[in-house]
Amino acid sequence: MPLHVPPAPAPALRSVLAALGSPTAVRDDHTPALRTLQGPVTAELPLPVHVLDRVIAGDRPPRTRLAGWRFLIRSGDRFVAAADTRLTPDGWAFSHFFEGPYVAATERALRQAESLSALGVSYQPRLLSVPELYMLTLWLHGAPGADPAAGLPDAADLLVPLAPAPPGIAAYRPHPFAELLPVMTHRLTPPALAGEAAA
Repeated sequence: MPLHVPPAPAPALRSVLAALGSPTAVRDDHTPALRTLQGPVTAELPLPVHVLDRVIAGDRPPRTRLAGWRFLIRSGDRFVAAADTRLTPDGWAFSHFFEGPYVAATERALRQAESLSALGVSYQPRLLSVPELYMLTLWLHGAPGADPAAGLPDAADLLVPLAPAPPGIAAYRPHPFAELLPVMTHRLTPPALAGEAAA
């Protein structure tokens, strides 16, 4: 398998498992699928969630920051929800469960990434959020052994926008970071700044 899923911090996983065992957390209004499940559920495929900041044109390059870890929640043969964790002053803690289009989109993008094995390429999967565009991507980092909590995408790293993607950006189409960054920058640069850059 070309994907080298990094191990999540043990406290993050423990907090999700504890939440799965908590009737209060599972009965949240945002996760009706968890309320109606019969049988065991598991937390799988931990992915570090990074946020991309400073995407607009300017003197400062973009940067990423680790925002949390996301686990897909499996029931039987399908993923039904996801669980997010966040770093608190006391360490990693459960944040919330959710369901919806990004759960299925993440699973689809991961399966698509696994098909890259025919090319003999290995990646470390991460999630990269671009809040200004309301966009979430699967970030395929080309250094499988890298620290999953650090780093900016390399130029050749692939970003796979998840559905729903912003207008004009195709979901599930892998883009090298160096190719997608100018598209995101252009979409976020105010018209006055875009005109100055063109002058």
